[in-house]
Amino acid sequence: MYHKIIQPKVVLALLALGILGAATWATSSSVVDAQPTLLKAAQIQQEESAHALETLNSFYKPVLTGQFPGAVAGLTVGKSSKKDVIRLFGEPSIEGKGNLAFDLYSANMGNPGYAFSYSHGTLQEMRYFGTNVERQTNIGGITVKMLKQNWFAPDASSTIHNGNLEQTKLTYIRGDYKLEFIFNSSTDLDHINLLKK
Repeated sequence: MYHKIIQPKVVLALLALGILGAATWATSSSVVDAQPTLLKAAQIQQEESAHALETLNSFYKPVLTGQFPGAVAGLTVGKSSKKDVIRLFGEPSIEGKGNLAFDLYSANMGNPGYAFSYSHGTLQEMRYFGTNVERQTNIGGITVKMLKQNWFAPDASSTIHNGNLEQTKLTYIRGDYKLEFIFNSSTDLDHINLLKK
């Protein structure tokens, strides 16, 4: 019987080709798999941005009458009382102390958070904090750029200080009311205020 002996160099070359082929297959397979993931991520971001824009635009008309959209529709700045708010929401999560302090209603279970300030029992200011869950589809997705592209230039812009935090306040006059967007950065909307001008 005749046995042919394979040279060690040939074995190494065949082994290297096998490893190279497997690595090439794995790499090309990963690139193909990564493309749908990137497309899906872009699609999700686009959908979140569309929801955020919908949230932004939901404020445009109601604020003309001193109201916010959604769960607080019917409460009017300068007209509704603290009793009206308590009838609608119950007791606040955290009750404000003193005149013009805010009663806080925390965001929970996908419901947005609100704060209400009163003067002599009458609603003076409402704050909308949005939701904690899926925040990017709510006010977390509203940016300065989006606001200015859709509502154009604000009537006023200022820098405010909240402890060590420096915030930008963009104010839009809507009828007899001011709607203030308070940004921590150009892409981080903290909350929205509504008060009489």
